[in-house]
Amino acid sequence: MTPIVCTTALDAVSIIDNHETLWTHSMGATPKVLLDALAEHALTREGLTLMQLHTECAESLSSPNLLPHLRHRCFFGGKPTRKLLANGNADYVPIFLSEVPKLFRSGEQAIDTALIQVSPPDKHGMCSLGISVEATLAACQTAKKIIAHINPLMPRTHGDGFIPYQRFTAVYHQSQALPQHPMADTDETCLAIGKNVAQLVRDGDCLQMGIGAIPDAVLSCLTEHKDLGIHTELFSDGVLKLVEQGVITNRKKKVYPGKIVTGFALGSQKLYDYVDDNPAVVFMDIEQVNDTAIIRKNPNVMAINSALQVDVTGQVCADSLGTQIYSGVGGQMDFIRGAGLSEGGRSVIALPSTAANGSISRISTVLSPGAGVVTTRAHVHYVVTEYGVANLRAKSIRERAEALIAIAHPKFREQLREEVNQQWHLQLD
Repeated sequence: MTPIVCTTALDAVSIIDNHETLWTHSMGATPKVLLDALAEHALTREGLTLMQLHTECAESLSSPNLLPHLRHRCFFGGKPTRKLLANGNADYVPIFLSEVPKLFRSGEQAIDTALIQVSPPDKHGMCSLGISVEATLAACQTAKKIIAHINPLMPRTHGDGFIPYQRFTAVYHQSQALPQHPMADTDETCLAIGKNVAQLVRDGDCLQMGIGAIPDAVLSCLTEHKDLGIHTELFSDGVLKLVEQGVITNRKKKVYPGKIVTGFALGSQKLYDYVDDNPAVVFMDIEQVNDTAIIRKNPNVMAINSALQVDVTGQVCADSLGTQIYSGVGGQMDFIRGAGLSEGGRSVIALPSTAANGSISRISTVLSPGAGVVTTRAHVHYVVTEYGVANLRAKSIRERAEALIAIAHPKFREQLREEVNQQWHLQLD
């Protein structure tokens, strides 16, 4: 099949009919050009459903005018969808990130049209999903139609993310700069957390971590380590710095030794230039990247993740603020379980001790009503704040409460002890 070459993005999305279920490429590869056109086209359609992970620069689809025409179905919430989710105008699907491709491949979740952003075809007629393979490879394999924004500025990356040009139904060509996420500013709190986490990292560890001030702070504290490896759903500029310094070599890994394994990248133009046509970085289907059975094959996996709230028993909430959906389940449990099963593996939940300008303790007696448990108390290992490290592995509820209160903000510790004694009847010292 020869794709329809469209002169405008609106022409490309015009093949979307009423009552279709759509998938959009996500993260840094979010096809903004196509989604902006969809925001216009959807006003002429009804019953559309848009499935997505975290999207970048997709606010055009959050317009109230679209509510009668298009409904978001979010496997992960983000800036463009949080208000819609909070108001009940979008749907949140709690699911492990590794399971999303399985929904598509099993036929449990059908896709009518996938909207993607790719590199131009190479001499073999293959386009690359570029900096974000995640679940979009599976979506492209099962969708009835694919609409592709072919962007010369999209890096051609190695790994799983190749789609034959002939597989596309419609294409639109336009150069468009990719969204960039410069390294976050590191304040004293994040730096203290970074130092505490870095003390748990050993030479030769295989790291998984996300993006933001805390992961960047952790990475900045690892400059004296040796032979670190990377197997992660996401990597950013902090990793690149350690590669340049010779700290990350990937030599100790058993899965793709010598290579960084990832599902998507988000960062600066320098990062995008680094992954372009670089065989040392392998972008894989997220069903493989986040597969616990694959993660555990690497020895000494160190999974570093964040949270919104942790209760004194070790339950970790990472996707909601009470009943308000903030993000998603993502790959946290995929990697915490994989790390726990890895020989010498460990996992860390790293978070500031307070929220709301210091007025709320993130370590709480019980989780807020409606808060979702992403990591169970049976899976949690280390919890780290700027005040220290709590090792919860094989600890009783009383021992966990004591350890977590010790790393809570000092102004909340006495209150937490009183509440724990009253509500849990533990009689802490």
